Amino acid sequence: MNQADVSKLMSQLRISIQANKRHLKNPQGPEGRLLKLRKTVTALLKHERIELYYNRADEARGYAELLISNAIRYGDRHIATMELADFWLLEKQLVHKLFKVLVPRFENISVSYTRMYKAPRDYPGMYYKRSVLELRGNPYPSLIPDYSHNRTFLHNILLDEARKDYKREKFAEIANKLKAQSPGDKSKESETKTQIQGTT
Repeated sequence: MNQADVSKLMSQLRISIQANKRHLKNPQGPEGRLLKLRKTVTALLKHERIELYYNRADEARGYAELLISNAIRYGDRHIATMELADFWLLEKQLVHKLFKVLVPRFENISVSYTRMYKAPRDYPGMYYKRSVLELRGNPYPSLIPDYSHNRTFLHNILLDEARKDYKREKFAEIANKLKAQSPGDKSKESETKTQIQGTT
């Protein structure tokens, strides 16, 4: 079996993940670490946007992506996928949300199902990187500002008018040069034509 056939047998994640797991500190050991990640994945699917420490968000993101990817690929009649959803989701009503709400939302999407942004840290205090982890298509306002309508801002209107005045003055200068030229001088005429093409 070649590499292409093997890749069809498993879901491919659309995010880059670390080769080794992070050693998230927990007094209960590996079981406590896993329980914390399960709580994070459950909270992400329940609230669709959460703010937490960067390391835990980045670690839980891969598990959430895998869970959604397998739900889309195999559906709710696949035993292994249902066991995976039952393990990662501590609130069992979220299994219904996963298959009935999130799968239709993400089945035709070609990018990752989650997004992660850096969040401002608490100051003063100890430096811990914080982040915001969210599902795409959530009902909350976007964290990235929309600059598509900023042509109506005052400074942009003033800059546009200044640009128009500058072009108007340049065209007037070129027109005056054309009038001042003698009609028999072809070299100057071609030079002014190139200047006109350069300004447009």
